[in-house]
Amino acid sequence: MRAIGIILAGGDNNRMRELSNRRAVCAMPIAGSFRAIDFALSNMSNSRIKKVAVLTQYNARSLNEHLSSSKWWDFGSKQGGLYVFPPAVNNYTNTWWYSGDADAMYQNLAFLRNSHEPYVAIASADGICKIDFESLLDYHIEKSADITLVCAKGTQEDLNRFGTVKMNDEGRIADIGPAPPETGNGYVPAGIYIIRRRLLIELLQKCAAAGGTDIIKDILIRFKDEKKIYGFRLKSYWRSMSTVESYFRTNMDFLEPEVRDYFFRQYPGIYSKQDDNPPAHFNQGSAIQNSLVSSGCVINGTVEDSVIFKKVYVGKNCVIRNSIILNDVYIGDNSHIENCIVESRNNIRPESDYCGTDEVKIVIGDK
Repeated sequence: MRAIGIILAGGDNNRMRELSNRRAVCAMPIAGSFRAIDFALSNMSNSRIKKVAVLTQYNARSLNEHLSSSKWWDFGSKQGGLYVFPPAVNNYTNTWWYSGDADAMYQNLAFLRNSHEPYVAIASADGICKIDFESLLDYHIEKSADITLVCAKGTQEDLNRFGTVKMNDEGRIADIGPAPPETGNGYVPAGIYIIRRRLLIELLQKCAAAGGTDIIKDILIRFKDEKKIYGFRLKSYWRSMSTVESYFRTNMDFLEPEVRDYFFRQYPGIYSKQDDNPPAHFNQGSAIQNSLVSSGCVINGTVEDSVIFKKVYVGKNCVIRNSIILNDVYIGDNSHIENCIVESRNNIRPESDYCGTDEVKIVIGDK
């Protein structure tokens, strides 16, 4: 494909509460064996984008470990590669911390200038979806667009956070702004773009000169009357992990057979770094219903409507319902966990009882 890829993986989001204290949001585990960023990386790999830059920032240690080899997404060719760009001190301006997604790309203009592909595909690292960038580029060229923005159907929570996109009959974006209260549905910007590389460099320079740092506010809204900006309506599954509740719902979506079939059985697939774990082991007395249980787990109790990530031990007579148990958790005998997210690498003592009520409860447990 005639494009390079940029994945925005800054990762700061206080709406994720304690979950973002250990890792970038895009490094959050998804669907038992994946990370959120795997979806953006796989979409670019499946679209034959061979040169991809990941712009990281907050709590990036586990993310950097996950990206330590490009072979899982097939970027390791002579013509391409996977590049990780954290903030770095500039000897001339002495600035280094990314102030926004546009500023992150501006501070890495050398990557854009040194590339030769005519187009750039940009994606947010925390968007859970499948998209064919080759079809998106065909749409972009067909419309003679300057910028093409992917728009997805969003919940009221998404509308409140991202705003709403208004398009005319031809698909050209007329406005991007706050959503009216309680609209219930509408199109939101999905954080995925196609733009000509030289135009992106020009817009980033203008944005920086004006003190701008944000793609939506300082590029799309500012230039929507000067540039031809079109919306591409995404009709398939899309979720953005903007809050603990949306992260919880996204994982629970993968308990639906049609969602699992769409992502993991229909071509093309989603790829991730692989661990050498044994298959999950279910001992006598265990009972599993409508749940995902990952490799390396040992289950002795009851698991219902839950997602159990890698290397989790569930003790005897435990009951886990409607919960997410992250990696490397030990749950002692006779424990009850319901409507919770249990943080990774925790030791839950025997006889523990954790139950979320009005909102999802995050369980830190005993180290």
